Amino acid sequence: MTAAASPRTLHDIYRDIRGDLEAVERHLKEIGRSSNPLIAEVNKYLFRKRGKRVRPALLLLCAKLSGYRGQDHMFWSALVEIVHTASLIHDDIVDNATLRRGRETVHVKWGPNITVLLGDFLYIQSIALALRTRQDRIIDILAGVTAQMIEGELIEYSLSGRVDVSEDLYLEVLSKKTASLFAASCRIGGVLAGVPPEDEERLAGFGADLGLAFQIVDDILDFTADERTLGKPVLSDLREGRMTLPVIHALDRVRGEERADLQKLVASRGTDRAATKKILRIVADTGGLEYAADRATGFARAAGDRLATFPPSAPRAALELMTELVLKRKA
Repeated sequence: MTAAASPRTLHDIYRDIRGDLEAVERHLKEIGRSSNPLIAEVNKYLFRKRGKRVRPALLLLCAKLSGYRGQDHMFWSALVEIVHTASLIHDDIVDNATLRRGRETVHVKWGPNITVLLGDFLYIQSIALALRTRQDRIIDILAGVTAQMIEGELIEYSLSGRVDVSEDLYLEVLSKKTASLFAASCRIGGVLAGVPPEDEERLAGFGADLGLAFQIVDDILDFTADERTLGKPVLSDLREGRMTLPVIHALDRVRGEERADLQKLVASRGTDRAATKKILRIVADTGGLEYAADRATGFARAAGDRLATFPPSAPRAALELMTELVLKRKA
């Protein structure tokens, strides 16, 4: 693929899997149907507005990269998206978030009790549907990543409001909460095609590195994006008591009274305009955003390097370009 022909949007990257993604949407619509009016109503709300569908796309592309010729990858892509959606529902409750992709979160519309149960229902439904396939290897992957994501949520919640979070601990949370599902999506694509273990590990490693880059960029956007583009209030992470890499780096760089001052400001969760403005200034002065961007770039490049052993192809080119686009995203 020449530079002039290189896609520059997810729409272009998805071009060769557009039909498969439409099939994923049909699976989601079918799975979301229920004889229970409340479940049917909430599911319709959840899946009516499409997100980026990054995780299903990764599974589809990795399956094609690996030479898969069947149809099951579309079903498994839908299940991966259901697991992702369930995790967002629980996240929003824990964080008391009011907006997601520019719309009210489920717990704002239906209340926390119903929403917790719905998140649980989606997790269990995805495993129940997986069990019907009798594809034990993929079932193990899906069950394992679900446990990892919930563990990541628990660790993150236990750290809420703390200002002593290290970069290593931050990356551990990201690895469990976000990167694990990226890795599982890519791994499942390889498993469907029956790739050898070393290729399966390369695909999973690609997904894990890409997931880390994706989430670090998301944390940067919390500082730099506008609310309309982001689909949620800026500095939401700080207000929800979540430490992210720009702030962690800033705390590592400042000393003495300035460090104590920043710790107090972060602990206050930037609840007033003056505190928010001061946090932004210190993060900027210490190069926090640049540092986080460099780390995201490193993970994205590592992800691209893992694809080098696969023969050149349209799916490989799409995955490589995804590592570039993840660094340029605005929302």
